Amino acid sequence: MAKYQYRVIPAPNRGIKAKGLKTPEARFAHTVEGLMNEMAADGWEYQRAEALPSVERSGLTSTTTTWRNLLVFRKPVSDEPSDSFMPDATTLRAEPQLTTSDPASKDAATRPSEVPDGAKTPPAPEELSDTPKNEKSES
Repeated sequence: MAKYQYRVIPAPNRGIKAKGLKTPEARFAHTVEGLMNEMAADGWEYQRAEALPSVERSGLTSTTTTWRNLLVFRKPVSDEPSDSFMPDATTLRAEPQLTTSDPASKDAATRPSEVPDGAKTPPAPEELSDTPKNEKSES
């Protein structure tokens, strides 16, 4: 059985002006046609248009139901991984690997709390201040 990937996008609300299109219906049809041709060029096959309810907040305590017009497209999915593949949580938790060519730097990378001899440590936050701690500001 074939597997498909679906994409749902909002349908345009109004037509875009174009040369030679005078009526709102012609502009709207031209806009939808352009959108559908753009999706088809990327390999998406048009399936259907849907009107689905969307419950949204209206003020602090009330809600309203708004109907949204959506266009549904599908594309066959091959068994090969694609660029839009979303890995599951187990593959996202892989530990980062340190890659160094110098064995001494490998050892230093495993002990970040140690500072080599002669190296300067960053100043403490109180050392960065412009005014000394004990000095009072005059008002």
